[in-house]
Amino acid sequence: MEKDDKAELESFLKVIPPVEFCCVYGSALHPNNHDKSKLVDYILGVRNPQEWHAENLKLNRDHYASCILRLGGARLVTKVADKIGVGVHFNPYVNWNDKMFKYGVVRMHDLVQDILNWERFYLCGRLQKPVHILVDNLDVESLNSVNLRAAVSAALLLLPMKFSEEDLYAKICSLSYMGDLRMLFAEDRHKDLLAAHTLVSSLPPAVRSEMAMKLEEKKCFSESGQAVRELMISSREEAAKCMQKILKRKVMVSSARQAISGLLAVGGVNGMRYLASKMTKAWKSWT
Repeated sequence: MEKDDKAELESFLKVIPPVEFCCVYGSALHPNNHDKSKLVDYILGVRNPQEWHAENLKLNRDHYASCILRLGGARLVTKVADKIGVGVHFNPYVNWNDKMFKYGVVRMHDLVQDILNWERFYLCGRLQKPVHILVDNLDVESLNSVNLRAAVSAALLLLPMKFSEEDLYAKICSLSYMGDLRMLFAEDRHKDLLAAHTLVSSLPPAVRSEMAMKLEEKKCFSESGQAVRELMISSREEAAKCMQKILKRKVMVSSARQAISGLLAVGGVNGMRYLASKMTKAWKSWT
């Protein structure tokens, strides 16, 4: 990223309270994006969201929906995000310095849990795609390597035996969208099962636990004599479908909760405006 572009992105952080983590994601990072009017997307990690929003309301009251301000302010913003959404509050369509911004505020603990364990499979999905980190006081970038390795394992589990580098990146990017996924066909059953076991073992513990409830589990012993549990995988396809079903459900639940939370938090007008922009973008990609 050019120095001027980075400085421009960092300049927005001067008008909001300090954060522990900040990254830019989305179309603003695309090298072929020359539309400077597009929304610039930020993820902001903070220690205490309610305290952060209370401070931000003093500085940038116009970033929030008027209905939220009347009904409960920072406390309500945080409660809606935690109880209805997935712990993230977004302020969209923030005008500053002739640009449009959208930023999501999340508790650092929740961000780390999603990165390491795919608890919500929401923000971790965004961090599986290209991002530019501007603030990283707690070394989230290093933690995210766990997320990236798990995403590669999940993508490899879903891909056919032969694929291109472009296929791999596309599959990783599609995990958090969970669109139509291709069927997997194994060439060498023994080799394929060995690979499947290796890939499944690289997934976050929470995902493996859910897979264990759907697949059989056996007890075996490691070289040190310690008892360990291993998933009984009869085929690569079975493991892939099981994982796909689990991730798809996580994405569906999280996206639905966040959509409801977003409509309540930003108000009907901005909520419908954002939804309309997403539908327009989707329509353009289909035509």
